[in-house]
Amino acid sequence: MADKRQDLKPATRMVHAGTTRSAFGETSEAMFLTQGFVYDSAEAAEARFKGDDPGFVYSRYANPTVEMFEQRMCALEGAEAARATASGMAAVAASILCQVSAGDHVIAARALFGSCRWIVEQLLPRYGVETTLVDGTDPKAWERAVKPNTKLFFFESPTNPTLEIVDIAHVVAVARACGAKTVIDNVFATPLLQNPMVLGVDIVVYSTTKHIDGQGRCLGGVVLGPQDWVDEHLHDFFRHTGPSMSPFNAWVMLKGLETLPLRVAQQTKSAGAVADFLADHSAISRVVYPGRPDHPQANIVPKQMSGGSTLVAFDVKGGKRSAFAFANALEIVGISNNLGDAKSLITHPATTTHKNLSDQDRAELSIGGGTMRLSVGLEDAQDLIADLDRALAAAG
Repeated sequence: MADKRQDLKPATRMVHAGTTRSAFGETSEAMFLTQGFVYDSAEAAEARFKGDDPGFVYSRYANPTVEMFEQRMCALEGAEAARATASGMAAVAASILCQVSAGDHVIAARALFGSCRWIVEQLLPRYGVETTLVDGTDPKAWERAVKPNTKLFFFESPTNPTLEIVDIAHVVAVARACGAKTVIDNVFATPLLQNPMVLGVDIVVYSTTKHIDGQGRCLGGVVLGPQDWVDEHLHDFFRHTGPSMSPFNAWVMLKGLETLPLRVAQQTKSAGAVADFLADHSAISRVVYPGRPDHPQANIVPKQMSGGSTLVAFDVKGGKRSAFAFANALEIVGISNNLGDAKSLITHPATTTHKNLSDQDRAELSIGGGTMRLSVGLEDAQDLIADLDRALAAAG
């Protein structure tokens, strides 16, 4: 059966992998909207709870629809095991909290989504976990930050919102040398443009809210890693803290995966065209796109990414006033802090996703008053360029 074969290309796996059909033989994956499951006898319930009888117990633990999504993500990522979560931040939190204890040390890149930085800077220290933020683009910074109690390395690549590229293989090497695990948030690259596990990363997390759903409908996340790590660290944490994905959302994510290759390919192509247009525009002072030769880490990009991603970061001359005027003049591109959607979306990080950072922290990340993050959708690239051009003229 196609859902079991290992030799299939990603696009085929995203349509068929993990499919489990009920006795009715449905074509589309079934949506099991149930909280619990009924047993034939009290003895059967006992056996199920003891683990002697395979099967489902409670949808907070596992659910047939959610399991199909987890298996499909494993087939796409090349992971042994996965747990789907209620949101991307639930995935990030679970992947970190399940494996650290008081007295441990976590090293993280400073360029992170605002909520991710909150976990590293605010939440972990409350429970006695020491943390260090480093410039993720500086290989030596990772090495200098290592301590005898270092347990975990956490980073994004490309980063939110300015699309810095972290040398994944180097971070993995540093972590392995000190016996630490690596966790990467791979959401900006998607599983199609970057495979961190091939580069040696231990655990990969996604906000499936973004490209995997891809149409602005449902929240979700997923944690992927080795089976033994999931069994030892994530399994009990997941069961008892309850960050599980709903069966309905899992079904939506399954449908999203079927079209993910088509969407990401088109969005990446359009993002490249938009980045080139912006780079030549007199109202723009800086463009950051991993697919361009002028990207600050252009030498690393081809080592770990097969495309430039669907996002473009740029600075509008004139700071916040001009950036707001530009955003307000857009007609096709919507103002929203989401990304990876079929609709093009733009946000002003300094006042939205990264508003809680200090001025100094934002300056270190090159997030200025004129910085914008554009998520390129499925609209025609020429229509998007015309919309951007007209809005930039209006803002001038």
